[in-house]
Amino acid sequence: MRMSQVLTILANEPGERIAVKTIFGALSDRSFALLVVLLGLPNCLPMPPPIPALCAVVLIVVAGQMVFLRPSPWLPRSLMTRSVPRADFVRAVGRALPFVNRLERWSQPRWNLFDARMGGVLSGLLLMSLAIGMLFAAPFIGQVPFGVAVCLVGLGQVERDGLLVVSGIVAGVIGTALSAGFLYAVFKTVESMI
Repeated sequence: MRMSQVLTILANEPGERIAVKTIFGALSDRSFALLVVLLGLPNCLPMPPPIPALCAVVLIVVAGQMVFLRPSPWLPRSLMTRSVPRADFVRAVGRALPFVNRLERWSQPRWNLFDARMGGVLSGLLLMSLAIGMLFAAPFIGQVPFGVAVCLVGLGQVERDGLLVVSGIVAGVIGTALSAGFLYAVFKTVESMI
């Protein structure tokens, strides 16, 4: 199952909220990569707290399991019972689906470094750093570059496309630079007021 199919299935789920366990139920044999995209997706749009923080915490847990080469993702029951508003999820899917469809048509298996055993560990470390950046990003819009980066890395894993993973790294660097600039501006503003 491709990412666009998973997103369509989840967007059509009934109810006002979508639980993490529902998302897990829609995943296939590439559950780590698909879960990574789903955790990045809500952050591709400006989202109110606590959605970015929740996604970041879950992503840190998932990325840690990738680093230790766990065969499939596991989350504690307290996280599995969490949910996000269905309206927010559907809105994010509606915005992302055309982009995901274009990437799926363009992507192809290449740069097998990211498909190897060590590639899984490196991807896990990369995702953990992106999740930490997302956790401490500026409110409302600061998480967007990190969300895009996470989605690109996840899609690169789903499609076995190392070029998408590298694109995710570039987006993550941009997100880090923007967050650092925001923190510097806040620091300078506080310093001038003292």
